[in-house]
Amino acid sequence: MTSLKRGDRSGAPKRIVLLGATGSIGRSCASVILANPFRFQVEAVVGGRDGAALARSARELGAKFAAISEASGYADLKAGLAGSGIEAACGQEAMEAAARWPADLVVSAIVGAVGLGPTFAAIECGRVIALANKETLVCAGAPVTRAVQKFGARLLPLDSEHNAIFQALGGRDAREVSLMTITASGGPFREWSAERIAKATRAEALAHPKWSMGPKISIDSASLMNKGLELIEAHHLFAIPADKLAVVVHPQSIVHGLIAFEDGSTIAGLANPDMRTAVAHCLAHPERVPSGVPAPDLIALSKLTFEPADRDRFPALRIAEAAIVEGQGAPTALNAANEIAVAAFLDGRIAFGELPFIVERTLDAMRQAGEIDTPDDVAAALAIHHIARDRATALLA
Repeated sequence: MTSLKRGDRSGAPKRIVLLGATGSIGRSCASVILANPFRFQVEAVVGGRDGAALARSARELGAKFAAISEASGYADLKAGLAGSGIEAACGQEAMEAAARWPADLVVSAIVGAVGLGPTFAAIECGRVIALANKETLVCAGAPVTRAVQKFGARLLPLDSEHNAIFQALGGRDAREVSLMTITASGGPFREWSAERIAKATRAEALAHPKWSMGPKISIDSASLMNKGLELIEAHHLFAIPADKLAVVVHPQSIVHGLIAFEDGSTIAGLANPDMRTAVAHCLAHPERVPSGVPAPDLIALSKLTFEPADRDRFPALRIAEAAIVEGQGAPTALNAANEIAVAAFLDGRIAFGELPFIVERTLDAMRQAGEIDTPDDVAAALAIHHIARDRATALLA
């Protein structure tokens, strides 16, 4: 990844484009931006389907342009922006136009593969990108990292785990790392039996004990699929081999990532479980601004505990780890099949215990059909993504 170059705008507010303004990450970004009004200027915002919420965000942040993905929300967006002078647009091209808007930093926080196109558009413009969209690297890790190098872009990890690792790594060569560990809270089912997990309800799976997140990410956290996706991201972000990646369960969610070096030393990234910490680090990088989150009070916490991740009770993690080792298009297919399975669970069409096995059976079907080739570019990755979604949908039927 290329180094961040500071231009001659150091005295001006940093110009921000916010992709995913109405989601949980977007709201955390807004909180930090509004708390530091002279440090940041929001230029454009992008949302999914809630046009009214996107209009409120655009007005609150003083954006010049607002784009919404779903046509169903466009009327509400236009109505909410009436008389504001803020330009409104709809669709994929509008989202990518926002991503290309002149800016110093693009926050990529759109959930799902729909965020890949706008993120890649920002990469092609050589932007610095605060990356919270897992699918960018999970779906198209190799093509995206090649494009980052080609266009002189840079990726700053916004996920709390990768951000902690980024800070702990401190610019050192990843070849000096003996083990890179991502922590997991364990989710709502950390102490449940496999039988009880398999029968978990929608409400139980959404009730995360530490983090307030959207439905998709909450379900992935409950199954530990999110940790598998984060391992795939780390593999590409830090150019680290699969055998140097690990997951450990840490219920307090204070330590977010650890780096063990060849000399036997370990550096850990600690923060309270609040996304504003990682958001503030990325928005202001390489400087620091207040996030509104206090540092952990270790005396009050009293103790921090760590447990092994159980791949028997949480097979999604095992399946994701195998996809990293397999490589090619396996991570792309894994992510797409998981999207379909999670949507089916949220809609009440399958049991929670079926989630990982829909993913596993989709991968098996694609292997047998010779459909998991290495994607050479983003278009090829998206083709595998759509095949996997079709395969998973057929399995559900």
